[in-house]
Amino acid sequence: MDYVDVKYINLISARFQKFKKVKNNLYNFRCPICGDSQKNKNKARGYLYQIKNNTNFKCHNCGVNVSFNNFLKKIDPTIHKQYIFEKFKEGHTGKNFVTEEPVLHFEAPKFKKKIELPKASENPDSNQYLVNRKLNPDNYYYTEKFKEWTNSLQPTFETTDKDEPRIIIPLFYQDILVGFQGRALGPSKVKYITIMLQDAAPKIYGLDKIQKDKTIYVTEGPFDSAFISNSIALCGADGDISKWGISDAVWIYDNEPRNTEILSRIYRTIDKGERVVIWPSGLKEKDINDMVLSGLNVQSVIESNTYSGLEAKLKFTTWKKI
Repeated sequence: MDYVDVKYINLISARFQKFKKVKNNLYNFRCPICGDSQKNKNKARGYLYQIKNNTNFKCHNCGVNVSFNNFLKKIDPTIHKQYIFEKFKEGHTGKNFVTEEPVLHFEAPKFKKKIELPKASENPDSNQYLVNRKLNPDNYYYTEKFKEWTNSLQPTFETTDKDEPRIIIPLFYQDILVGFQGRALGPSKVKYITIMLQDAAPKIYGLDKIQKDKTIYVTEGPFDSAFISNSIALCGADGDISKWGISDAVWIYDNEPRNTEILSRIYRTIDKGERVVIWPSGLKEKDINDMVLSGLNVQSVIESNTYSGLEAKLKFTTWKKI
């Protein structure tokens, strides 16, 4: 790796979970594209490594395989512009890097306002799965070949081998499709894969449907948000929702007091002075969807167990010992 690549890897490393330098020219962290394992928050299967004269990113979880140049462009377009200018200035070139990129005038991308796929209700498998979860199948879509369909919108997967059917959860912003999540229907090593079609767009589900002058509930996943009034879901790690006009929020995390990553997120949320739900003791279900399936009035439970400040810290201390 040349010194410019190393410089920018170090610059963005703080935003990656479980980031570590394995050895020279090899870095490991949780994949920010698919979110890596949802069951084991300690798994990290994203790698930056040297291949010939270039730096490459590959995730052994979702299969994304791109140059560092394109990876950085997806992760942070602003830093990417600085990066390509510095590479251009230093005269670095390679198979996956072109010095023409620093041109300041880009053709405006063309984004679709709708998804040209059948509704999930039109496929027996996806329909049954969603109905069993008490979700409305007309709110989602279905594709038989997720990788192939994704590549038709944006080159993402190096190969479409071992393609699979997935439920498509659309991410709209200002009525434009800016990204989507693919939820596996069958056995898969990665349940959810998030694809963004516009790098600067919010990685948030439900943003176009909320009333921003009222309390907004922030859940961990789109399916959970379907059961909570005026809610959104972050399709990735914790994000800055204030820049999207949200000032009154309640954060809802899964009911997993043994999960170190969730504990860390809740701690940071409380420390920032935000309101957060601390689930009551005796509640066995891990997420909102499971709570709904068990017959709970989840909206009521959430409203009765929302805390902030010192009270949140005390409740959190008790909850994490359960």
